[in-house]
Amino acid sequence: MRMYDLIEKKKQGKELTKEEIDYIISEYSLNEIPDYQMSAFLMAVYFKGMTMDETVNLTMAMANSGDTLDLSAIDGIKVDKHSTGGVGDKTSLIVAPMLASLGVPIAKMSGRGLGHTGGTIDKLESFRGFKTSLSEEAFIKQVNDIKLALVGQTANLAPADKKIYALRDVTATVNQKSLIASSIMSKKIAAGADSIILDVKCGSGAFMENLKDAEELARIMVSIGEMVGRQTVAIISDMNEPLGHYVGNALEVYEAIEVLSGRGEERLKELCITIASYMLIGGKKAESFEDAREKMERVIREGKALDKLAEFVNAQGGDMNQVYHPDQLPKAMYRKELLAPNEGYLTACKTSEVGMASLILGGGRETKESEIDLSVGIRMDKKLGDHVDKGEVMGVIFANDADLFKPAYDRLINAYTISEKLQEPEALIKKVITRKDVMV
Repeated sequence: MRMYDLIEKKKQGKELTKEEIDYIISEYSLNEIPDYQMSAFLMAVYFKGMTMDETVNLTMAMANSGDTLDLSAIDGIKVDKHSTGGVGDKTSLIVAPMLASLGVPIAKMSGRGLGHTGGTIDKLESFRGFKTSLSEEAFIKQVNDIKLALVGQTANLAPADKKIYALRDVTATVNQKSLIASSIMSKKIAAGADSIILDVKCGSGAFMENLKDAEELARIMVSIGEMVGRQTVAIISDMNEPLGHYVGNALEVYEAIEVLSGRGEERLKELCITIASYMLIGGKKAESFEDAREKMERVIREGKALDKLAEFVNAQGGDMNQVYHPDQLPKAMYRKELLAPNEGYLTACKTSEVGMASLILGGGRETKESEIDLSVGIRMDKKLGDHVDKGEVMGVIFANDADLFKPAYDRLINAYTISEKLQEPEALIKKVITRKDVMV
């Protein structure tokens, strides 16, 4: 085989065989195919697309390009979740202990964040002493013992995807649905879960800004999962404003604890209960969505989910007292109130700009080498649809460098549109895609 011929074939819109895709991924992983040829191939895919079979074959080639996690030693059905990214998305911190408190094994690998805030692993380091690295043996034992372990992704999990994504990032080929879907699903499949629940974000702070594109991406990912024997469900959820009240790292941990304590912002709570309910069904611990939802609400009400979070933090070397006393989490030195520039209703939010304000404060990484400040971030007290008076406090900015207040403040205030007329916010759960909705 020659890469030149395969580029030409895809350029003409023809379907590649499994053997041809395996060849591309294998040879590129071994540095036998140069970046310039892979770039040409990715651009051909961007314009000509891929069939469902091609997308599945690409997913599996990347999943098998490195280590695959064998979770067969863990008792029960292993359920995992993935979010396509969003501002203020701390759902894993909430959903995982809810599921584990009901006996569903959660063996989760999570990456570090690159962007406006840290990933789940970074956020968990807000707990003093928390260890994000466990041996495979210790990882499996902990899941069997307490039903929950969450560690950093190994460097050799779907390494072809990492290499290809880095190239997509600099060749304007990120935003192609088959490439997005195969990237996400290759890591989930390599991580060994039996059932996968996807939270596909839609709106101004998401990869997919409109429902049509979000639904198409969701259908592709559900099809991939089902075609390779993983029960897969995709929930399409709104990202036209930050999820919850807080954006940051320790601040989002604080908000997760609020939800697990029976408080917290309503939309965040609703999304977590929805995701967790589908995960409970996937884990065969509930007969219906209504049954699952009742169980989710009960573990919060009875404090079992919060206790499970404390047990999990303690098992990985963290200070469990901070779960029960979240005021002990890292705090920024300075705070500045965000004031409404005029009277009216909050009608729109450029969610990505809220994320950029957090990044300016030091809450995220611009490069892999950047250090995150776990204590900084933003609290937005007002949500879309709320009325504000001129000069009313809309939120609070938390910083450790007072010089960063102005650029963050300007970015944040310009992210919101205040209008005279009330405009109802978008529905939180836009659609749920299951096996019956796709051709498998």
